[in-house]
Amino acid sequence: MDSKAFIKALDTIVKEKKISPDVVYEAMTLALQTAYKKNFDSKTNVRVDINRETGEIKVFSYLVVVPEIDEGTETVDEEGNVVEIPPKINIDAQILLEEAREIDPNAKVGDTIEKEVTPKDFGRVAAGTAKQVVTQKIREAEKNSIIEEFQDKEFELMLGLVAMEDAKNYYIDLGRTRAILPKSEIIPGESIKMGSSIKVYITKVESGSKGPVIMTSRKHYGFVKRLFESEIPELQDGEIILYGVARDAGNRSKVAVYSTNERIDAIGSCIGEKGSRIASILKELNGNMVKTNDKDNVGERIDLILYDEDPKTFIANALSPAKNVIVNIKDEVKKEALAIVTDDNLSLAIGKKGSNIRLASKLTKYKLEIKTLSQINREGNQD
Repeated sequence: MDSKAFIKALDTIVKEKKISPDVVYEAMTLALQTAYKKNFDSKTNVRVDINRETGEIKVFSYLVVVPEIDEGTETVDEEGNVVEIPPKINIDAQILLEEAREIDPNAKVGDTIEKEVTPKDFGRVAAGTAKQVVTQKIREAEKNSIIEEFQDKEFELMLGLVAMEDAKNYYIDLGRTRAILPKSEIIPGESIKMGSSIKVYITKVESGSKGPVIMTSRKHYGFVKRLFESEIPELQDGEIILYGVARDAGNRSKVAVYSTNERIDAIGSCIGEKGSRIASILKELNGNMVKTNDKDNVGERIDLILYDEDPKTFIANALSPAKNVIVNIKDEVKKEALAIVTDDNLSLAIGKKGSNIRLASKLTKYKLEIKTLSQINREGNQD
């Protein structure tokens, strides 16, 4: 390949890959300087000049004009050892002022004396080096481009294709790159099939040694939050606010919402006409569930909770499906509260393995204690 063809090919790649030509030429210049020193055993300073119009490459050796040759010095450290201090300038790249003036009468200390030293077969070296540099720059540019693209997708929902699987992870094809979905981050009880479309929540985007690393989850509470935002238009336009989500993936989620428009029912809007909106969300959460004969294994449930600024009301709502809950705030600073329920509502308030009270506590950010009216009466009589 001649010089002009080389430059044309290089410019084409730069345009296609959207890489700054300055970045590529600067990297090539440095790489060619290193290549010259390595292949031609040069101890002097060298400068490489690349003509961007013709593709011609020239190598110049240069010496720095000095008043005297700096060969370095010696000193003694605190322990009495002789320590060498290297010269500030490579000794092979120095030239005395009087010698420099024999070449250039106007030479001054600090000037450089150049001489072209371009080898006859340097084009071969240059071509090989250029290929390596361009390949590396393309990889770096694509890597940075992908990271920039997906950084904006962090904490967002994306649709991908299940492309590969190993012992610990699924790999989700997102178009320009693949994301990692750890098996520990899928919804408990679901089965992921190769080649199927799947929604994932992006939890982290970072640069790795081999390229972008994109971590995803279907277990994260943010997954449920983004599902609601994608299905409920009123959440997108701000007429309904999603206050918070507490999730026990595969079992139950509690989603607190409230309306900024008194004419809009926040809970009803999330449910949708004939339950259409909440059904779409539940389908996404439970559509991949493995079918069993276990009656308790019906997939993830969603409790829609009406948020209230009054913590007593909010806590009572959060303990749904328990009803007629009386709440007493024990300590506002420590966020401690007592919930009093009827005997027949106790198991509902606590939930299976304590899941209901645990999620209510997480949603309201209060440490909750539950007692029945019977317990309260007995304790009162004992006092």
